[in-house]
Amino acid sequence: MPDDQSRTNSEIVARYREKTPKSEALFAEAKAIFPSGVTHDGRHLDPYGIYVDHAEGPYKWDVDGNKYIDYYGGHGALLLGHNHPKVMEAVGPALAKGTHFGANHALEVRWAQAVQRLMPSAEKVRFTSSGTEATLMGLRLARAFTGRHKLIRFKTHFHGWHDHMASGYSNHFDGTPTTGVLEGIADAVVLVAPNDREGVRRALEAGDIAALILEPTGASTGMIPTAPGFLEFLREETARHGTILIFDEVVTGFRVAPGGAQQHYGIRPDLTSLAKILAGGLPGGAIVGRADLFDALDYAATAASGKEKIQHPGTYNANPVSAAAGIAALEVIRTTDACARANALGDRAREKINDVFVAEGVNWACYGTFSSFHTFLNPKGRKLDPHRFDALALDYEEVKAKPKALSHRIRVAMLVNGVDLNGWPGGNISCTHSEADIDQTAEAWRATIRMLRHEGEI
Repeated sequence: MPDDQSRTNSEIVARYREKTPKSEALFAEAKAIFPSGVTHDGRHLDPYGIYVDHAEGPYKWDVDGNKYIDYYGGHGALLLGHNHPKVMEAVGPALAKGTHFGANHALEVRWAQAVQRLMPSAEKVRFTSSGTEATLMGLRLARAFTGRHKLIRFKTHFHGWHDHMASGYSNHFDGTPTTGVLEGIADAVVLVAPNDREGVRRALEAGDIAALILEPTGASTGMIPTAPGFLEFLREETARHGTILIFDEVVTGFRVAPGGAQQHYGIRPDLTSLAKILAGGLPGGAIVGRADLFDALDYAATAASGKEKIQHPGTYNANPVSAAAGIAALEVIRTTDACARANALGDRAREKINDVFVAEGVNWACYGTFSSFHTFLNPKGRKLDPHRFDALALDYEEVKAKPKALSHRIRVAMLVNGVDLNGWPGGNISCTHSEADIDQTAEAWRATIRMLRHEGEI
């Protein structure tokens, strides 16, 4: 459905437009400048998304003055909520000193040391500007070290938008290249179904796999969960075949636990991609891991070995303002129970939302792990108990399926009811959310279900 073809008889859309005229006006300007009027695919919403003016803690306010409980959480970057005082205290002085030196600075050293304190697998660190760049460099390091050229990825897992990660996330599950990607690049990626041990074994037996990468808690931060024992299996098999195991902890790093999912599961990957929380909500990423894998970036090591050095510029690598924010955020995470508080709120959110689903008689389920939650919209109309829903009991394609029109309408209705969800629909919970926020969110779900039912959407 084109952006400008929303149902004209929808009371939900009418109420949304009534509440957000300034956002609608800004969207009208944006459509003349940006493709579909947005700067990130996740911000596309029918009829249009809100335009935010400011934020604080777990809340944000749009340009029309509407307040929302925020579960977008800066695309997962804001475990500490918006404008955490310790982070903001660190950013101010750093900003006053300069935004870019084009030189080394002390904060980059302190930032890397902060990462190492929380994540022992980070023997070496290389900063980037984003998580996409981190996974790109991780793959390049793995190829340089192993002399191999192929990569194993799991269908539906997301690792950024560079060419090797484009197929098999939301489409092209047959491995064919997406628009604009060369066939040769797509051919170097072996796509395996989530939790498929035999598929992994077959791919590794070929002997040409440089690296295997996955989101350790499962696709989209656990939307397609990782089966018990699967990470241990991957660690054993990759080690046996000399393949580099990469944990993509761009979202889970410093969220699942202070040391990331690898701390929680007790598994040490060879490389880890980081971003989001790493930089305290500012732009910044890193690839970290085994020291010997980073020799390909080292001038002395490559000179001694006679190998060509991997070139890695990057104008904003280890930006001093991002470094200051990252140091402060990681120190709060190290010295407080921020991760545990957010995880506990995740348990409460899933329970309370499922209570609403049961009471309202909808066959949906709110599920997930740690501080993230997802909604199974049950496209096949299965009978289920939301409190006992097991995503691993269903085919991953069914779990991942999200009726687009319904998902958009849910998000719009939840915005009308004061809650901003991610497009899953679901979200990331911060340590600044309260139990009252969770309860209010559950009631927003109740109101949304009744609005959808009134319009004949469910």
